[in-house]
Amino acid sequence: MKILIVGSGGREHALAWKFNKSSRVSKIYCANGNAGISQIAECVDILPTEIVKLRDFALASQIDLTFVGGETSLALGIVDDFKQHNLRVFGASQKATQLESSKVFAKNFMLRNGVSTAKYFVANSSVEAKSLLDNFEESVVIKADGLAAGKGVIVAKNKVEAISAIDDLEDYVGKDACRQIVLEECLIGKEVSLLMFADGESFSLMPAVRDYKRIGEGDIGANTGGMGTFSTDDLLNESQLLEIIATVINPTLKGCISEGFPFSGILFLGLMLTDNGIKVLEYNVRFGDPETQSIMMKLDSDLLEICEKVIDHQLNQINVKWKTGASACVVLAAKGYPQNTIIGDIISGLDNVENVTVFHAGTSNDDTGNLITSGGRVLGVSALSENIETTLEIAYSEIEKINWNGIQFRRDIGKQN
Repeated sequence: MKILIVGSGGREHALAWKFNKSSRVSKIYCANGNAGISQIAECVDILPTEIVKLRDFALASQIDLTFVGGETSLALGIVDDFKQHNLRVFGASQKATQLESSKVFAKNFMLRNGVSTAKYFVANSSVEAKSLLDNFEESVVIKADGLAAGKGVIVAKNKVEAISAIDDLEDYVGKDACRQIVLEECLIGKEVSLLMFADGESFSLMPAVRDYKRIGEGDIGANTGGMGTFSTDDLLNESQLLEIIATVINPTLKGCISEGFPFSGILFLGLMLTDNGIKVLEYNVRFGDPETQSIMMKLDSDLLEICEKVIDHQLNQINVKWKTGASACVVLAAKGYPQNTIIGDIISGLDNVENVTVFHAGTSNDDTGNLITSGGRVLGVSALSENIETTLEIAYSEIEKINWNGIQFRRDIGKQN
């Protein structure tokens, strides 16, 4: 079978790596890919936003299955378009993607369908947002309504910080993303991500993951797209999983059906485990990055078979299998990331790396064939072993072999909750 993956980051490299392990996959294409992906797939010079070109390529190349990696393509309606042309495609519909593409839609959806979440208010301007701050005692979470590459959430410790954040929001994430602003109470507890495959009615849970968004160790500094993740078998216990299924997953999937968009694809739950129960921080409608890297390291089943069953609404006919133990992904970022990323630096040391899987995110080759940095998050060093301590020891020992000018990474992934 011929597979097309839409996207160019570490998530897409991890997916290509997993698809490549299937005996039924004969050819993988990736639009538009990166230097790492090009080692196992043919990279196609079509941007993930060029929906018509992607569809025409899929038709001309007789692609058997397209996997859509990122939220932007989904929000543009790639799944709906491909289905209209009888192409088999894995991902959420444009209507379902509103759960991620609009924070306002998502919060109102939760309220309508009885999904537990933080108290919130919606503002239609920065002036209105500032006026709503009196509804919060101290800390407040400020969210841009639209897609913001994982950077549209700011936690303000007090009113002064909140006002500053509101003033800076448009410059940080763009005007389109903050036409509306969500202000919500700051929840206290442990944060965890829980993803699942869903086919419209049935679902199959993946191992829980914890991610690290801040650039600095100890969770300080600017928000990023993600500086690392880890997954252990005990991140969520059986009681917590039952609570999540009853109070979050079931009402969410039933709500999608009742509101006219049965959910098919990847549903990502950002959760906070509070003293007052488990609450939803956000929905995503695709694999996270770098969550995907930790998850794919643990997946023991054939990804192609899972995708086919989801597309055919037969997910309940298979038992998705996972490896036990602990996985982790440590992101290596470019100098200046996330504010003023510097690219073009030559990457060295990868030939000496062993015992880990290195997923490329922001890499390319220069005119002389050197591997260079081409994005903010450059590589994801991923490992799997019987426990988190050994996994981290393996990952960090191999990271010491990799270098470029200004390389930066967190040294506390998996070491503090």
